Amino acid sequence: MSSVCVHGLGYIGLPTAAMFANYGHDVVGFDVDEELVDELNSGEIRIDEPGLRAFVTQALESGKLVIDDEIPPSKYHIICVPTPLDRETKRVDLSYVSRSAEAIAPELRTGDTVILESTVPPGTTVGTVQPILERSGLDAGEDVALVHCPETVLPGNIITELRENDRIIGGVNGVSTEAAVRLYESFVESEIRTMVDATTAEFVKLIQNTYRDTNIALANEIAKLAADYGVDSREAIRLANTHPRVDIHQPGPGVGGHCLPIDPWFLGHESDALDLIAHAREVNDGMASYIVDRLEDELGTVSERKVAILGVAYKGNVGDTRMSPGLNLGDELQERAVGESPLETRADGDEPIHLSFHDPHVTDQSLALEPFDEAVADADALVVSTDHKEYETLDPAAVEQKMAGDLVVDTKSILDEAAWNATDLELIRL
Repeated sequence: MSSVCVHGLGYIGLPTAAMFANYGHDVVGFDVDEELVDELNSGEIRIDEPGLRAFVTQALESGKLVIDDEIPPSKYHIICVPTPLDRETKRVDLSYVSRSAEAIAPELRTGDTVILESTVPPGTTVGTVQPILERSGLDAGEDVALVHCPETVLPGNIITELRENDRIIGGVNGVSTEAAVRLYESFVESEIRTMVDATTAEFVKLIQNTYRDTNIALANEIAKLAADYGVDSREAIRLANTHPRVDIHQPGPGVGGHCLPIDPWFLGHESDALDLIAHAREVNDGMASYIVDRLEDELGTVSERKVAILGVAYKGNVGDTRMSPGLNLGDELQERAVGESPLETRADGDEPIHLSFHDPHVTDQSLALEPFDEAVADADALVVSTDHKEYETLDPAAVEQKMAGDLVVDTKSILDEAAWNATDLELIRL
């Protein structure tokens, strides 16, 4: 077992730190956010993730995991900090990665290993992290090992996927790669796949998510075409996928989370070759506008109408609102209706007009969420934007009684079509 310092205790860093600790390593979870450190040390966990609280508590109570705001000397340093994207310029902010490397460099000793897990543009490990670490006077690949090992987990199933998903490891040389393999094989139950270099490992993670984003864009464009021809897009996709070489994803209100809407742009960080990928991003980002177009086709205008949005989490059965399609839809509706976009509670306490939001999994107090009955009451239209299990079993007759209008748009195709069509409600499925 080894000493490990995990830098950054967010959606990936905290589960990763607990995982290493629960498999016997001596782990320090480091974060510059002193309030977060205090919360974790008092047993509070901000992240809504099944099983995570108990998993972290187990690691803390065993004494194998310590949360601190100081960096100790460690055999392994693992960087799990954010890499946000500027939505206007489509450029990635690598400042958190750079600051982590700067903080690690003074603590490095010969024989240590630095692992970058954060999702980054190709070339970041050798172009950004390596020069900073080498300010310590130690050479990466010779004196210390340097590796990229991207996480590939899905919120809602992080703990299981940390153990069971294949891991991709690419070091600046073979010695570096092997140093990381020895660490991860202590808990990874699936394949550990080694790359010829760190840049290939970075590239592979990005094209995995880009494949999914581009495939969803295809499905979304198919849904638009299907609507023009009066075809059920999901039935068409289901039948198309019976072919052994076809695997079309499902349409929806757009894509959210920290990966699919962002990672494809990372590929263009030092390249001008993005073309199809960039168009796919535009298709998916444009789904909110398309849904509002469909609403206006039925309502005439969304101005002076009440629209209830069910689901502001970016995916079903979690509370994660990062890059939420539901919130993007609310933005688009608000802009069409009144020319402004106040989705968050205003300083003066006013709520967004013409819109109501409900989500049984989101606890973010900054969002103007309402209880279900209040959100749906007197709505002219209802839009299901997240496939939470709670929405699958809604009683259409009860919903009909609460609404003022009759329009229901199911962007996730989770409502029982026969049951909803048995009412006087008009159900539109994407």
